[in-house]
Amino acid sequence: MQVQKRRPTSKDEGDSLKAKIVEPEEDNSFPEEEGKEEEEEEGDGQEPSESNEDNEKNWHVSHGCHMVRGKMEHGMEDYVVAKKRTMDGKELGLYAIFDGHAGRNVAEYLQHHLFDNMLNQPDFWSDPETAVKRAYQATDEKILNKVTGSRGGSTAVTAVLINREKLIVANVGDSRGILCKRRELEQITVDHEPEKEKELVESRGGVVFQRPGSVPRVDGQLAMTRAFGDGKLKEHITSEPDVRVEKVDTDAKFVILASDGVWKVMSNDEASECMRDMDNAQDAAEEVVKEALQRGSADDISCVVVMFHH
Repeated sequence: MQVQKRRPTSKDEGDSLKAKIVEPEEDNSFPEEEGKEEEEEEGDGQEPSESNEDNEKNWHVSHGCHMVRGKMEHGMEDYVVAKKRTMDGKELGLYAIFDGHAGRNVAEYLQHHLFDNMLNQPDFWSDPETAVKRAYQATDEKILNKVTGSRGGSTAVTAVLINREKLIVANVGDSRGILCKRRELEQITVDHEPEKEKELVESRGGVVFQRPGSVPRVDGQLAMTRAFGDGKLKEHITSEPDVRVEKVDTDAKFVILASDGVWKVMSNDEASECMRDMDNAQDAAEEVVKEALQRGSADDISCVVVMFHH
C-alpha cells in the first residue's frame, strides 16, 4: 500500500502538511479470513487524498479524504483516518477527524490508537454506545498520563461502518458529521460549545465567559466543553462523547466528517449542496475543502466523505 504525496494544487492551500493519514491498500477487496486486518502504512501527507471502493454485486461504499494546512502560525494539527478492516467476520469502514490544538501530539495519538481501543472493548458488538464511551475515557486517561501535560488537546469525530448496515458515530468537540439521505439531511454529531453546555462546565466548577473580540470559552481559554487532553482544564471539561447509532439503508447517500475549518464558514446544507451531484468520494472531499477555502477559512481544514452507491 502506498500513501500518495503531492504538492498543494493552489497557493491558497498552504505549505507541506505534516499530519498523517491511515490509508487503505490498493487492493480494494476485503480479506477473506476472519479476524485478518488489511495492512496499514502511515506517512507524511501534503494532501492525503485517495479513495477506496468495495465493489459488490448490488451496491458498494467508497470514501475520499482531503486536508490543507491553514494560515495560522502553528503547523498542521489535523489528523484523519479513512480505511477498511475485517474483524470477527465483519466488514468495517473506519473514518475519523482529529483536530488538535496547542500541539499535534494528542491528535496523532488518537489516529493511531482510538479505533483499536474502541474495537477491543468486549461489548463493542452488543452495546456499542457503552463500549465507545468507555474507550474514549480510557484513551483520554492514557493521553493525560503519557502523551501530554497541562496543555494540548484534540477534538474527535469517529465513525464505524459495520457490514454497510450500521453506522456508529461518536464525537467530542466541534468536529462534525452529517448524513445526507434522499429526502433529508441530518447532523449526526453534537457541537460541544461552551455557551450550549454552560451548565455542564459550571457543575464541574468551571466558568464560561467571553473576552472582547473572541468567542465564549471554558475558563476563558478553551472554545469547547469536551475534548481529549487539556489537562489544565480537565476538571471543568470532559472527554465523554455523544454517541449515535444510525441504520444505513437505501435512503443513505453520503456522510461528511470535517473539522471546524469547514463548519466555521459553511452550514450543513451548504457543505452538502456543494457536492450533492457528485459520485466520486475523493472529488467530493476536495470540493468541500475548496469551497471552505473560497469562503475564507483560515484554519486547518480536513474532510472525509463516505458515499453509499446503491
